Amino acid sequence: MQMKHKLKTHGLISIQDLNRDEILFILKQAEEKKKKGAKSLLHGALMASCFYEPSTRTRLSFEAAMKRLGGDVIGFSDPSITSSVKGETLHDTMKAIGSYVDVIILRHPYDGAARLASLATPTPVINAGDGTNQHPTQTLLDLFTIKECQGKLKGLQIAFVGDLKNGRTVHSLSLACAHFDMRLFFVSPESLALPEEICQALKKQGIKFSFHRTIEEVIGKVDILYMTRIQKERFDPASYLHHKGIYILKESMLHNVKKNLKILHPLPRVDEMESSIDKTPYAHYFTQAENGVYVRQAILALVLGK
Repeated sequence: MQMKHKLKTHGLISIQDLNRDEILFILKQAEEKKKKGAKSLLHGALMASCFYEPSTRTRLSFEAAMKRLGGDVIGFSDPSITSSVKGETLHDTMKAIGSYVDVIILRHPYDGAARLASLATPTPVINAGDGTNQHPTQTLLDLFTIKECQGKLKGLQIAFVGDLKNGRTVHSLSLACAHFDMRLFFVSPESLALPEEICQALKKQGIKFSFHRTIEEVIGKVDILYMTRIQKERFDPASYLHHKGIYILKESMLHNVKKNLKILHPLPRVDEMESSIDKTPYAHYFTQAENGVYVRQAILALVLGK
């Protein structure tokens, strides 16, 4: 199958590597994994989990996905224990690790690191987040969750709130939404607005979108409210304090929303949502996090030709 061959050869670096049909194929595979499971499908396969930045859900869901499929995992979650502290380049690290394993999962603080890694080794590389650039597997689990809770993808209205400049999950997901004729609302201060190159890509695809300064402007219109945190690690301390707490979703804001509204968040959350929202029927972010296992199972199986 062409889809298997493509992922097996190249891994997954950017959501733009996939077309609409390929995205839907992955979501269908994830649906089957969630319904039926797939024990021992990857027995004997070995995954390298290489995290140069902190991670909870992405790292552990990838490792859970691999182990539940019968494969095994090696790797690190602290770059200070690797030879990078001795000055080894990412290229050389990935070239060596690629000779040990069948697939590499890479998170790195620098934009473009995943693409560089993929050029260093013939072993497939899956981008688990590279700087402020992209996070394609998060996008796929987001789309899976949206389709699951809304019953469709086409024609939905979705609002993104928070640090849209540095939030790689927003960058990837907004580009993917363009495949499904979604109406997009971007809520942020001007200083944290969506990068111009993403805006131009959306314009080129004829996607309708608009910019807003408050959650209240859009919350009554949307099917999905996608909250994000201010990316503390991308700021100096003074700038972070200036932006911290700029958007806080309160339970009182939910009185006149659509009945089908679901609130998503790639997590971790900090102070951008009241915890009482967890008990409302609109909260869907922990289901979203759980879905990461099924989607990453589907991606690993396809990358490894299964």
